[in-house]
Amino acid sequence: MTATAGLDRTLAALADPHRRRVVDLLAERPRPAGELARETGLSPPAMSRHLRTLRASGLVEESHPDFDARVRIYALRPEPMVHLLRWLEESERLWSAQLLAFKAHVEKDA
Repeated sequence: MTATAGLDRTLAALADPHRRRVVDLLAERPRPAGELARETGLSPPAMSRHLRTLRASGLVEESHPDFDARVRIYALRPEPMVHLLRWLEESERLWSAQLLAFKAHVEKDA
């Protein structure tokens, strides 16, 4: 997968407010799917769909505790967020340079 495709998947996954809430919760600590559903007020099937999207985007990973393979624990993966942060930093540099050039142009003509 290219960096652009990965960034597109990350942004698409984060476009939904429920998935952003899940990311916020997982930033605190790994959690089981049932707890995420309760915390967000979503039904288990709806949470399952959101977690599937987050897994497909690479934002979260799933594990099973040794004591019960039926339980799924979800945790954040940092790599997609690092790529997103780099893209945002590049965008900020671009916009800052353009705004500074625009300011210089306006002040020159004033």
